[in-house]
Amino acid sequence: MTLFLLVKLAHVIGATVLFGTGAGIAFFMLMAHRTGDAKLIAHTAGIVVVADTVFTATAVVAQPITGATLALMEGYPIMRGWIGLSLILYIVTGAFWLPVVWMQLKMRDLARAAVAEGAVLPPAYYRLWRTWFAFGFPAFAAVLGILWFMVAKPAF
Repeated sequence: MTLFLLVKLAHVIGATVLFGTGAGIAFFMLMAHRTGDAKLIAHTAGIVVVADTVFTATAVVAQPITGATLALMEGYPIMRGWIGLSLILYIVTGAFWLPVVWMQLKMRDLARAAVAEGAVLPPAYYRLWRTWFAFGFPAFAAVLGILWFMVAKPAF
């Protein structure tokens, strides 16, 4: 297997991890939230924080490295065309993902505190939930756009 194919494989795996982890996290957080059970929400949010740290953060770092390497190997201009637009969408994704990570930590902590106190989830949890949920749509759409650019490689 050539170096190019190894880098391309790493890039595709990274894209898959970003998409899959994001979709999985959204699904599990939604399912936990729907129960209204602070203990289940605290547990699920704790796992989500670990998954985001181990999987998403690793892929977030690897994607621009493998993508730039592929572009240089193929002679594509990095800041123009579909690659440049992909980078803009990558920044958009990050602009929504970074606050989401903080929100997940805060929702986890609020749920843990509710469990420890034997209380219901506080209004702050629900405000964070609504914002967290809303931030997922533009981030998810941006990732889909990046994937489309990677596959279609449209000429601009």
